[in-house]
Amino acid sequence: MTLSNKQKQYLKGLAHSLKPVVQLGQNGLTEGVLAEIDGALAHHELIKIKVPSDDREEKTLIMDAIVRETKSIKLQVIGHVLIVYRQSDENKVELPRK
Repeated sequence: MTLSNKQKQYLKGLAHSLKPVVQLGQNGLTEGVLAEIDGALAHHELIKIKVPSDDREEKTLIMDAIVRETKSIKLQVIGHVLIVYRQSDENKVELPRK
């Protein structure tokens, strides 16, 4: 699924008031964390994930792995927070037309 710039801006606006749903711990990205992210995406569609890492390259690799493994769309990265979107069957978030 691809999103237009208008749709991405709309989702970023919706995500602004959200708190991070998942926060990675000292063990980093584990199967349990991926399962939690997957469940949160299925329930909410639009979530924030906090990736506390001092190493930029490591943080980027973790965020890319999250997007790849959950088959979601990366909308934005602000500091240590990743905003992702994955449409569910119930369409909880109404997207504007392209």
